Amino acid sequence: MSAPEQLLGIEAVSVVLGGRMVVRDASLTVAPGELVGLLGPNGAGKTTLLRAVLGLVSPAAGSVEAVGPVGYVPQRHEFAWDFPIDVAGAVMSGRTRTIGWFRGPRAHDRAATEEALELAGLTGLRRRPIGELSGGQRQRVLVARALAAEPGLLLLDEPFTGVDVPTQELLNELFGRLTAEGRGLLMTTHDLAAAARTCTRVILLNRTVVAEGGPELLSDADQMLRAFGLDRAAATSGAEVTA
Repeated sequence: MSAPEQLLGIEAVSVVLGGRMVVRDASLTVAPGELVGLLGPNGAGKTTLLRAVLGLVSPAAGSVEAVGPVGYVPQRHEFAWDFPIDVAGAVMSGRTRTIGWFRGPRAHDRAATEEALELAGLTGLRRRPIGELSGGQRQRVLVARALAAEPGLLLLDEPFTGVDVPTQELLNELFGRLTAEGRGLLMTTHDLAAAARTCTRVILLNRTVVAEGGPELLSDADQMLRAFGLDRAAATSGAEVTA
């Protein structure tokens, strides 16, 4: 079977929450082997767009089509780190939809969990309670949990926020390995410099898609000004901005 031309297609999607248009007429794609960065200011609709892909919010207009399983890495504060479970258990929970609520894991579920732990560099921490983990270790747990579902498409919501440099480097290496395998990644981030280094393509979002292109787009002062309202000095400095 030939590989799909794209793993995600979002076409003219609008999302209304609480009577307010949060996303308007947004279109984007993610193809196999791509790491696509989604950047924009606070309230731009980035997380909402990810949730529309997951079916957690319903578009008021437009369509979302994803091919195969989709993995989701939420922002770290969205996970219950005080839950009494170890690292392996947390990663295994990424297979809940496959296993079912009242069934035990099968051999393939255990194998997928072990592979995800290894990919995220967590094998040696498998029995550690998640409440005892550092911020970087917690981020790796969330990535491994998403990978346990064996997704072709991975959605990442601010994966680099609040993690140390070694964790950033490990994640960058992992994301490169995943794209080399033909998986597609869509990542929200507020770090322009990191996006310029790691993304194969970037999309500027401010309720709607303002611009898209290669990482060099992040050095385009006019487009950055349109997306973020930055002055020209900030837009060309590669400085971190809140998104």
